[in-house]
Formats: sequence, structure tokens, C-alpha cells
Amino acid sequence: MQFSEQWLRSRVNPSLSTDELSYLLTMAGLEVEEVQQAAPAFSGVVIAEVKECVKHENADRLRVTKVDAGTGELIQIVCGAPNVAVGVKIPCALPGAVLPGDFKIKPTKMRGVESGGMLCSGKELGVPDEADGLLLLPADAPVGQSIRDYLGLDDALFTLKITPNRADCLSLRGIAREVAALTGAPLAPLAIDAVAPQCDDKRAIRIDAANACGRYIGRVIKGVNAAAATPEWMQRRLERSGLRPISAIVDITNYVLLEQGQPMHAFDLAKLDGGINVRFARDGEKLVCLNEKEVALTPELLVIADDSKPLAIAGIMGGLESGVTTATSDIFFESAFFNPDIIAGKARELGFGSDSSYRYERGVDFMLQQEAIERATALTLEICGGAAGPLVETVAELPARNRVKVRTARVAKVLGVTLAAEQIAAIFTRLGFVFDAVEDGFVVEAPSFRYDIAIEEDLIEEIARVYGYDTIPSDAPRSRLAMLPQPETLRPRSEVRRLLAGRDFQEIVSYAFVEEKWERDFAGNNNPVRLQNPIASQMSVMRSSLIGGLVDVLAGNLNRKHNRVRVFEIARVFLKQADGSLQQPERVAGLAYGSRVAEQWASKAERVDFYDAKADVEALLQPRVAEYRKGEHPAFHPGRCAEVVLDGAVVGHVGELHPRWVQAYGLSTAPVLFELAAEVVEQSRRVALQPVSKFQPVRRDLALVVAEEVTLASLQQAMQAAAPESVRELALFDVYRGKGVEEGKKSLALRIIMQAPDRTLVDEEVEQGVAAMLAAAQACGAELRA
Repeated sequence: MQFSEQWLRSRVNPSLSTDELSYLLTMAGLEVEEVQQAAPAFSGVVIAEVKECVKHENADRLRVTKVDAGTGELIQIVCGAPNVAVGVKIPCALPGAVLPGDFKIKPTKMRGVESGGMLCSGKELGVPDEADGLLLLPADAPVGQSIRDYLGLDDALFTLKITPNRADCLSLRGIAREVAALTGAPLAPLAIDAVAPQCDDKRAIRIDAANACGRYIGRVIKGVNAAAATPEWMQRRLERSGLRPISAIVDITNYVLLEQGQPMHAFDLAKLDGGINVRFARDGEKLVCLNEKEVALTPELLVIADDSKPLAIAGIMGGLESGVTTATSDIFFESAFFNPDIIAGKARELGFGSDSSYRYERGVDFMLQQEAIERATALTLEICGGAAGPLVETVAELPARNRVKVRTARVAKVLGVTLAAEQIAAIFTRLGFVFDAVEDGFVVEAPSFRYDIAIEEDLIEEIARVYGYDTIPSDAPRSRLAMLPQPETLRPRSEVRRLLAGRDFQEIVSYAFVEEKWERDFAGNNNPVRLQNPIASQMSVMRSSLIGGLVDVLAGNLNRKHNRVRVFEIARVFLKQADGSLQQPERVAGLAYGSRVAEQWASKAERVDFYDAKADVEALLQPRVAEYRKGEHPAFHPGRCAEVVLDGAVVGHVGELHPRWVQAYGLSTAPVLFELAAEVVEQSRRVALQPVSKFQPVRRDLALVVAEEVTLASLQQAMQAAAPESVRELALFDVYRGKGVEEGKKSLALRIIMQAPDRTLVDEEVEQGVAAMLAAAQACGAELRA
């Protein structure tokens, strides 16, 4: 919202400077984005009248003029502007004047002729002007007056960033009302008198969409001069509000929009067929709008129609066919209230908007329509003449006014400042709120222009704004802190992050909203949790796995030529249950791509593989030892994926990305990944102290031949169950297939470390333990290799 400070001060004039006013509005929630001057600094320019104008004797394009600048004598000035002529009034820079750009005016000679000043164009003064040549002023402009005073160039243009809930401040009336409430300065009333009908012409109005249009007022004005010139004062206010003057009737509707906040439209009466009907569009109807775009109307669009055709898209834009031109002699003014919910979003769907739609979709005062049409009528009769008909009004469903209770004690608790009931009542009075005092506070009726007053906190915010945010003391909060217990069986989340960072991973944070394709690819999920109003088409569902985000980050890094990537994420996923309920468990997921270690001289480059990811998982689960079973997962390679099993339950997966997704996402090689339940990663075991044995450990190696389908995990599990307490380690150190081992079998070499804490083991104990473990292995189908 842009407006002129001079225009504002004509309605309310607080004793504040421009900077102070800007600060006040910003602190009250009406953020001032920019304050700029209406014209650049210059001095010494006055209004002058050309008395004589003759051709320069030494130049075809120059004229020698004599002008009256109010100095008591005529001044000779040489001018090259094509529109200089006797009788015109123009800006004249006298000797000593300083124009924009620090251009100083002094007497000079031009082609041998004395010139005692300079006649100025709008461009030379930094004033908007479409004329080719001098800035021509009205005939009644007072000679000798400073051009800055006459054109009001010592003005500031405020640009406010109005939040969607403050549609009442999208007009000068609303801003003036706000400044008056904030400062206590008197608000100068704008007298809007009802215009007495001067003719009987009128059009019937029908509202078929009662829930969409609450009020519609129309008036016929006959015999207008649509080609009349828009007054200079109105043009100036429109331009300084960011609107371009077009024609008198259009300028009047735009002026009322800016001044009152009520969008209006004028139809050419001769182009209307019968009465006016506010209805929803019918299939097959089309309308060419004022911006010359043809719109295929749909039943969701509210239209203004006559008996045969649509005339305008309600609240958004009028039609070209029924628009007012300079040849129009009779007009039909409309002033209406449309439900914001009906208008909201329609301009974006159509691909264009307007100042009207911007206001209607945020909410227009539903009691403003009659004042606005009376104001527009009075301006039209003053500028364009004509005879006004009677007002025709149809009322349907108007919004109910909210009554909201606010408690005095609650105000003090929220703001941290105790305000007396009298102070709160004074603030409500300044804001124009109607209220009743009750025992513990007030019951307030929201004005028709305040759509945002719905709950108690809304009123508390209004009290804080008017009282002044910067007057509320900024006391440091005081509270007691209690140290919470940290169970030894629970690993802090920060420790999990440090562990992964220590293994060369970097943490990422990705959106929980993901592309639906990710869910099908990486989770096999064809029924994800869908968003009703996604922020983007590629973020339409909630993730049920973190793998998609990791692969996307990998692709982004590879596009930026990073050939070694190790990333992890700890975040929630969203799972839909069979009964329709939702679960939001947390997961820990990681991805490694490229070489095992960063490029260096001490080791040759080796690509990360399944066992690197498995080692990361083992580090996360320590001191608990998981079992790894062959598994299947939509995101992982079917032969290089393992389920991570703890206490008989599957808690995650680890493996290599499926070749299908490696190719689909343009990866040169497959990354390795893991995804685990966060609650399992955060579990730990109570620390138990035990002495370090001083006695010699004993090592025995077993080479066992087993069938290919026998897994190491199952073999180790059986042997560990039969092992004596002295066994400290049972680990695989070699796998062999080939000569000496039957086809379809493999040789697993296992290392057994035995050590007692209190004595040296004797051979008999060692052999008995090894024999028990070998028997357990043989029960699993293993044979001791010869």
C-alpha cells in the first residue's frame, strides 16, 4: 500500500516528523518498507507565464521568450522546447536556482542572445510528466509561487507492507484511523452526504448467490461527460499512490478505492441488457476482461451479469465490452460486498489480479458500500456532470459481528504489564471498538472493518500495539532450572550425532514433504500420507523413509562435482496404519558414496561397500550386537541387503542402493545406505566395571566347511551359545572357496580367543571349550576342514 504523507495529514496530522511517523507505523505492525520523496531536491523554481515568444535569429529550433515570473519585470529566456507558446504557464528556474543533480542556473548567452534563466520540463525537475517539452501548468496557477509549494513536492511517499489480516489498512481512511488511534490526534471527518436523486432511472438488482454476495448497491448517472479532464489534485494523489490516471470515471473509482478501501466499477449503461444479477458463471460462458484477456468462465467464478450475458468477474475485473469509454454518456455504478472466501485464490487461478481482488480476498468492510457509492457519485457530478438516479440496494447474507471477551488479568499475564481497566477501555475507544465492561474484563464487538478479531489474544495484541511495544519493559525472564535425570540405558541424541560425525558423516536436514515418486521408489509405498494443500507439486506427500532425501542430497553434491559424499539424517517419518491412524517414529539413516577414505598418499582409493555401512551400523548399536539376515527392501540391491535384527525384531536395513535407482537417478556407482529405528540406536547398556585379566590369552582357529546357504550369523550364534565363559572373542578371519572344498560349500576360518580373569587356562579347559563349540557348529551342518 503506497500513499502520500500530505494526503494522510489532510485527515490526521499528529505532531510527528516523517521519520517518527514511519517508526510509529512499523512498531504498530504496519511495516514501512520504504519512504521516498515525491521529487528530488531543487530550489529557485517558480511559476511563470510566457508573455512573448519569437524565433531565435541564429537557430531554427530555439525561441526567445519573455516571461513573467512575479519579479516585477519580464525576464528574457531562450528556450528550445517545442510546446513553448504565449500564454502558457510553466516552471521557471531563476538565476541562482539549483536543479536536481546539483545543476546551477546562471545568466548566459545562447547563440548570441542573453538568457536569464531556464524554462523547465517535468523530467528536469524529477516530476512525472508525459508531455514532450515543458511541464505545462493549469491556467489558474499563481505566477511567482514556488513550484514545490504549488505541486506539493515536499511530500513523502510511504510504502507499507500490510499483512493479510489488516485489510482495513489498504486505504487512506484505514491508515488515518490507525494513526489517530495510535497517537490520539483528532481524525478530520470526511463529510459524505447522500446525493438526492435527479432522475428516476434505475436498474433492478438480483442476488442469486446469497452466500457469495452479501450486499450490492447500484446507481444510474445519466448525461455524464466521460471525456472531462481529471482534476490535477486527484491525478497527483493517484500517481503518488502508484496508480496511473486513465480517464475521469475510471480515476474516480480508483480514487474511492484508495480513499475509502471500497472497490467499485462503472458500466456503460447503454451496453447493459436489463437488470443486474449476481450469480455463479454457467458452463460455456466466456468474458473478455479489461486487460483484453478472454476467460472461459467456470461455475466456481462469481460473475456480475445482465439478462443476457456476464459483464464482469465479481471482485476481480470488469468486462471490456461493458466498460466505460470517453464516448460514454450514461453509467451504472456498482458498490458491493463479496465474501472473501469466494474471491480468495481466483485471481491466481486466472493468472491475473487487480487492486480490487487484492482487497476483496482479504476482506472489505461490509458496511462501507453506501458511503463509497455516495462519494463516487458526488465526485462524478462535480467533475463530469450529469444527473444521478436513486440508489438500488439488495442485501443477502452479511457476516455476523464477533463478540469477544478479554480478561484484564489475562492482559497483564500475556504482556507482563498491568493495565488498569480505564486504560484498556480508552484503547478500545480509540480503536473504534464497541464494548461492555464486565466483572473481570470486557466483552468487545469487533467493528465491521476488522475481520481479524476472533479470539481473546487478538484483542490483547490490539492493546499492546496501541500501548506501544517499545514501552513494555524488556525484563529478563527468571525461572528455576532442574537437572533432569539421564538414564545410563539411554544414549543422548547429541552423542549419536558426534559418533556419526566422528565416522566422517555430515548431518543434513531435509523436508518431510517429498515427491510421491520417492515414496514408490524407495519405500514401495503406494498409499502415502497426502497433503491437502502442498506448498509445491513435488512436495505433495509425507515421507515414510529418509532414503529419498539422502539420495537427493547425493545427486545435488555430484552435480557440484563432489565425488565423495557421506551424509546422515535423524528425523521423523510418517506411516499410515491399516486403520487409518498415523505413526511418526524417528529414524537414523546414513549414506556413503565414493572412496572409503579421502584421497591421500598413504592408501589407495577403494570404493565403499556393504561392509563399510555394516561397520557404521555396528558402531551405532554398540555395545549391543545385532544379527544380520538377508533381507528385501524396495530401495536396496536384492542381493546386497541385510535386515538388522535385535532381540528377534527387525530394527532396520543396511545395503547397497538398487541398480534400478542408481540408473534412474543418474549415479555412476551405487552408494551404500542404512536406516535404523532411532529408539534402538539410543538404547544402551548400563556400564559394568570388570578387571582386566593379567593372564595369558589362548587362541584357537577352526576352519569349518558349511553349505553356501548357511550364514555366518547363525553359525556364530550356535557356537556362542555353547561357548564357556572364558571365550572373549569368536570372529571370522577368512572365507575360502576352491580346491579342496566341494562345490556348493565354503570354508569359514574362525578365530577363538579364550582368557580367564583369575587364572591361566590349562589345555584341558581349552580343548573342552573348543570341542563344545565345534559340536554346536556340527549341529548346524558344519564339518571340520581336513
